[in-house]
Amino acid sequence: MDQPPGSPQGPRDQGSQEAHDLPTCYRHPDRETGVRCTRCERPICPECMVSASVGFQCPDCIRGGSGTGHAPTAAQPRTIAGGTVTADPRLVTKVLIGLNVALYLVQRVVGDSFTDQFTLFGRALLSGELQGVAEGQWYRMLTSMFLHGSPTHIIFNMLTLWWIGGPLEAALGRARYLSLYFISGLAGSALCYLLTAPNQPSLGASGAIYGLFGATAVLMRRLNSDMRPIIALLVINLIFTFGWSGIAWQAHIGGLVAGVVVGYAMVHAPRERRNLVQYGVCALFLVVVVGTTLLRTAQLT
Repeated sequence: MDQPPGSPQGPRDQGSQEAHDLPTCYRHPDRETGVRCTRCERPICPECMVSASVGFQCPDCIRGGSGTGHAPTAAQPRTIAGGTVTADPRLVTKVLIGLNVALYLVQRVVGDSFTDQFTLFGRALLSGELQGVAEGQWYRMLTSMFLHGSPTHIIFNMLTLWWIGGPLEAALGRARYLSLYFISGLAGSALCYLLTAPNQPSLGASGAIYGLFGATAVLMRRLNSDMRPIIALLVINLIFTFGWSGIAWQAHIGGLVAGVVVGYAMVHAPRERRNLVQYGVCALFLVVVVGTTLLRTAQLT
């Protein structure tokens, strides 16, 4: 039915008026908005909206400077393992490669005296005296991870560390990646110390790198990715491990087992107990390393 001319429009005119009464953004007074910060409830325009776990927050609340006493609660981007997403996701890998290269250069300059002092020996006669882990030089379990026997040895290890370690660091986050690296390397040193002749030298980053191989396989399985490339690469490396003389397979296998177990804990830990499970498994592996070292030391002394 048509309305008579001159009659009031009623609710439709009222709603139109209310549409023009929207608040304006507290940072941009010329912009109307219907969205408010979930913390301080100030109106914010699309440019000022910062996505939070629920709704949007204003830039001041995110920085914790709104003056309302509220702490910022926007969820930070996280990796699949719960680590913080960083601007340079390969920084730790770069530092590890730099340390390995720097110490190899020191080996070349100083000579065998430096290498003998930091290589993994169980017990050996060096410079006229018994030296090694069994003599209380436990630091060799760690320092041997950063030494290499030849240019080919370090080039191969560092290329593999870059190819495998960089993406894994981005997926896990720095702290978890670094924990995985050192746990794997120490597990390799422990198995090498346990099973090799006490005067057999062992050195190289291979134990830690094999741990990265294992964790990468677990991660790819978790992401339902094509695992054929990583499996093929791992099989090729294992063929070299057991088919080439002079390679400490014990360090490789020890690192690989640690990498698989720790990697599984990193990517499958339940979110509500994530840190407890992840770092708890790392601590358990450290206990195994210490126990293995004490057992072998008791056998040699």
